[in-house]
Amino acid sequence: MHLEIITPDRKVFEGEVTSAKFPGADGSFEVLNNHAPLIAALKAGDVTLTGATGRETFHIDGGVVEVLRNNVIVLAEGASA
Repeated sequence: MHLEIITPDRKVFEGEVTSAKFPGADGSFEVLNNHAPLIAALKAGDVTLTGATGRETFHIDGGVVEVLRNNVIVLAEGASA
């Protein structure tokens, strides 16, 4: 699935991943290929991505995630690798 992490200042990540774990406002959750459509609020914490090149972790300061047709967009208030 295709994932983008975007902040007001820049695009932090764009690429293909097999899974993504998010710090949801009501608890952490994971998104895999063919996940049902979803919009969720995110709290400050780590987003962990697993892809062909291994694992990457980004710290976000909160935001929103949208999942639709194997496209995942994270609109984060701030993010760092």
